[in-house]
Amino acid sequence: MPAIQLTPAQRKEKRSDAHHLDPVVMIGADGLTPAVVKETNAALNAHGLIKVRVLSDDRANRESIFAELADQLSAAPIQHIGKLLVLWRPMPEKEEAERDDSRRGPKVVKIVKFSKSGNHRPQIKKVQVLGNQRVAQGGEIKRAKRRITSVKKTVAD
Repeated sequence: MPAIQLTPAQRKEKRSDAHHLDPVVMIGADGLTPAVVKETNAALNAHGLIKVRVLSDDRANRESIFAELADQLSAAPIQHIGKLLVLWRPMPEKEEAERDDSRRGPKVVKIVKFSKSGNHRPQIKKVQVLGNQRVAQGGEIKRAKRRITSVKKTVAD
C-alpha cells in the first residue's frame, strides 16, 4: 500500500495540528515489530494524526522506520524531527447503529418529594417512565404531548 502524498501546504497544516500532541506509540530497541505496526494502525484509526517516538539514536534507522510505517499503513509521512515521527491518515467513517424504532426507551426516574415542614426526610420514589410519558412538576407521570410550535401568520394587506 503506497503512502498518501500531500501538498506542502497540507503537510504544513498537519504539522501545526500535531504540534501539541504527545507521542502515542513508542518504538524501542526491537525496532519495527508486527505488534508496533498493529498498535500504530489502531492509533491512526482512533486519532488520525499521531506522533511516534523512536528511541534509537541511528538517524538512518529512524528514516527507514518512518518510510516503512507510511507504506505499510498507507499513511502520509508528515514530519520527522529528531526522534519524533508524525503520521496522518484520514479516519474511517464510523458506522452508526440504526434503530428499528424511533421511540425513546423506558428509563428509571427518581422522584424526590420534600416534606412541607422541612423537619422530615424527603420521600424518594423510583418510577419507570416510558418513552411517551413525562414527569410533571408535582411528581405525577403524564403522557407527553407533542409540542405545538408557533404558526406563521400571513398579513393580508
